[in-house]
Amino acid sequence: MSVPVAVAVLVVCFYVLAKCASWFVDGAVGVAEYLKLPKMLIGIVLVSLATTAPELAVSVQSALMGNPEIALGNAVGSVIVDDGVALALGALVAGSPILVNPYLLKTTGLFLIGVDLIAYFMAFDGTLSRFEGAVLVLLFAVYIVFAYFTRRRSSEADSDNLEELAEIEEAIAGRGLGTLMLWFATGLAGVLVCSHYIVESAIVIAGFLGISEAVIGLTVIAIGTSLPEIATAVTAARKGQGGIVVGNILGADILNICWIAGASAAVNPLVVPTNVIHFSFPAMLVIVGTMLIAMRTGYKLTRTEGIILMVLYGIYLGMVGWLFL
Repeated sequence: MSVPVAVAVLVVCFYVLAKCASWFVDGAVGVAEYLKLPKMLIGIVLVSLATTAPELAVSVQSALMGNPEIALGNAVGSVIVDDGVALALGALVAGSPILVNPYLLKTTGLFLIGVDLIAYFMAFDGTLSRFEGAVLVLLFAVYIVFAYFTRRRSSEADSDNLEELAEIEEAIAGRGLGTLMLWFATGLAGVLVCSHYIVESAIVIAGFLGISEAVIGLTVIAIGTSLPEIATAVTAARKGQGGIVVGNILGADILNICWIAGASAAVNPLVVPTNVIHFSFPAMLVIVGTMLIAMRTGYKLTRTEGIILMVLYGIYLGMVGWLFL
């Protein structure tokens, strides 16, 4: 594959990947509702998985294809993009400061910091083993149970979650089971195929530019696979649904580490240069910590704080270029 073709394939696949992820989750929600599963469970599990389907597919494919730097770089880089770009843009386009549910922040925020530190400790030696990946996946299961009971105790968080589910329900209204299953199957197949070609294209581009696959994973791939989170944050913020913005970002951050990095390591151990580990994880912790502190200040996120997060992301990109290019 030539470099121009690789770039074209990468751009097209990112677009198709986002579309297929949407079909995948719409079909999954529709089938779940047909089976009469509880709405809260559908909202927490399926809606949470919706926007992280691209990251999961790309990272797992990368691990299976023997490209661990892309797999882990995409997972960690996506957390940084979620906070420094998606959430920042949401704060910038919102008509007023985004209000943050105190209970949700105190519980989910602490859980997020906890799993980030655990993951860094596991990967400290440059390897995320299958066992460590399985532990992270187990923490993902703990998070699902944790989120279910958190939403039950927080009516505001539950309302936000169900508002987003209502938008999906509107899109699938009147669709038969056969159509929903077709959407699910087509979306899943599209996500898997696109993720394969995204990884192949990234490898070609990295080789041509003479840069490590980790750099591609931490930047280009992370931005591309985070497009659903960015689109969701901007759309929800414009509609005044700040709770959806905050809930989605916190949830996606946890999923990127527990579910995506964990599942990738579980299928194939991730061996990454320690200099990449000791740059990417601290960078992630800094921006996550800044985000949580900003949310804790008055339990709202202002445009100024959004600008601070975006500046931090710009500094992060500059440091990636300085250290690895």
